[in-house]
Order: sequence, then structure tokens, then C-alpha cells
Amino acid sequence: MRARLQKFLKRLKQENLEGFIVSSPANISYLSGFTSCDAYLLAAKKEIVYFTDSRYAQEVKPKLKRWASLKKINGSVFEIIANTCRDLQLKRIGFEGRHMAYAEYRKIKGYLRPGEYLIPTHSLIESLRQVKDAGEIEKIREALKITGLALQFVRSFIKPGTKELEVAAELERFIRYNGAIGAAFDIIVASGPNSAYPHHRPGQKKIREGELVLIDIGVDYFGYKSDLTRVFFSDKIKDLTQRIYDIVLEAQRKAITKIRPGEEIARIDALARNYIADKGYAKFFGHSLGHGVGLETHEAPSISANFGGVLLPGMVFTVEPAVYLTGKFGIRIEDMILVTKKGCEVLSGFVHK
Repeated sequence: MRARLQKFLKRLKQENLEGFIVSSPANISYLSGFTSCDAYLLAAKKEIVYFTDSRYAQEVKPKLKRWASLKKINGSVFEIIANTCRDLQLKRIGFEGRHMAYAEYRKIKGYLRPGEYLIPTHSLIESLRQVKDAGEIEKIREALKITGLALQFVRSFIKPGTKELEVAAELERFIRYNGAIGAAFDIIVASGPNSAYPHHRPGQKKIREGELVLIDIGVDYFGYKSDLTRVFFSDKIKDLTQRIYDIVLEAQRKAITKIRPGEEIARIDALARNYIADKGYAKFFGHSLGHGVGLETHEAPSISANFGGVLLPGMVFTVEPAVYLTGKFGIRIEDMILVTKKGCEVLSGFVHK
């Protein structure tokens, strides 16, 4: 954790900030090394201060391991943060513009004195989180291992007459019994026409004979997430369905084969998107090709035409091309990819036929 904090403090110096208030739970977890809840973190060269209340104080105290001091909240946390900034003689104090609520900003600002300023910033910590270290990658691998086992396990439950919610419930039960803290997001089980809705919420609909079933699932393994999507078939695949599946799978393959350090992120999106467009289905693939996964299910980098920059070793993200035919079905194939020093690795460990 010291290495992460030192890197972040160096970044603060570059931004001409003397201190920084972290309010995002994921960002606090990243800097502290443990899952954070109902807390704030003040990072400064002089001292790192962790703020929480009596519900968590005793639990987190041993985890701080002398690299940060603990301030137990008794009263207004915003007044305590402002007073701590003053004690550390901080004048230019950064905060997360995307994560701190306006009401919180107003309260902290109200407790500051003339000459003490709150400076909004964007993605200072998120930019560091894009590149995962060995410990983070290992947790992601474990999350994916559980996810893969769950997808294999659930095959026997996908049969005509079973409700979407019942399949989701079996998946939730399985991942918890196999080491996950829980699901990383609401599990998607979409059968038949429902699979054409990218974020369908499973309901009372029963799977019908011959319908495909799309499952999008991720788990939380000690704070780190996974995200995979598979399409299951209970009967012989129909001609149109097979055609769309093959198009989506080939689009994914074309994108993955070009993933390597230094490659433009927008080009990876374009490779898959252009292939789907060439096959006549451009308007049926509306979302980005992928997204980063780590402490959050959706984080930087976004694998899209609008995300600038290039791929770096240690980045972990999804590649999930899709075609959605409203009223018929949708096909999405999603795997998680690690950018290596020379190329990439498909972390999912799933072989498509």
C-alpha cells in the first residue's frame, strides 16, 4: 500500500495539491488495501488520515499498520475533516469531483477558513487503478475461476419451464458457496426475446423449448470483480441464431488478436465494430466494446471510440461485442483480457467452439 500511496502523493505534487480528500469507497480501498465502507481518507505528505465511525473503527485500526492514523467520527465528519486539514496546514485541498456530493462539498467548504481552498479533480486515482499489480491480478483470477465454475454448474438448470429468477438464484447460491463475497452486480439471466435487452433484469418468465439463454455474471472476490457473458442453447441452433453467434464471436476474436501494449484503445473497438457493420448489423451493436474491471465492475479504461490513449501492460478489461435483434434475441460474448508485456491473455480461460 505504501507504493500506491507514494505514487499518489507524487501525483498530488504534480497537480500542485497539498492534500486530497478521498470519498469514493473503491478509491479508498485501492489506497488502503482493504474494503472500505462509510469512510473518508485524507492523503497528505505530512500524514494519511482515515475517518470512520464506531461501527468500523476497531475493525480497521489493525489494518492501518502505522501507515495512517485513525480518526473516529464523533459529530460532524465534515467539520472533523476541515479541522484536520487545518491542523496539517493544508491550503490547496483536492477532492473527487465525480464522487463527492455537492452538499458534502458545501459543508466542508463552510468549515474551512479564508485561504484554504477545495479544488475539484477528475480521475486522479482512477488513472492509477487502470494498471493492476500482481496482487490485484491474482484476485481477479480467483474471481474469474469462481465465475467460470458457476457457468459450468448452471448448465443443468437451464431447461424449459425454469424461471429466469430461479437460474439467477442458483448462480447466486453457487458463487457464495465457492468463495465469493457475492455477485459483483445483479446477475442477468435473459431468455428468448429478453436477451435482446443488454441489461435485462431476470423475472418470472419461464424458459421455453428452443430458446437461447444469455447469462451475464460477475463475482466479488475480496473487493475485486469479474464479468463474463455466455449464451446457452437448449436445442439445435437455428440458422439466424448461428449466423449472429458466429459474427459476434469472430468480431471478438479480431479485437483480441490485436490487443498488445501501445495499441490505440479506439482501434480495438473499431476492429470489432467494423466487422459487425460489414456483416450488416451496425445499428444492432450500440454499446462500447468493453470496460475496465477491478475494484469496480465498470472502470477505466473504456474500450470505446471515445476513449483516448493506448493499452498498457497490466490493464484488465472486457471485450464484449454483441448484436441485439429486438423481438427475437440477442447475442453477447464477453471475456476478460489482461494486457501483458508482449500481447494479451484471455483471463476467462473459456474455450469457445
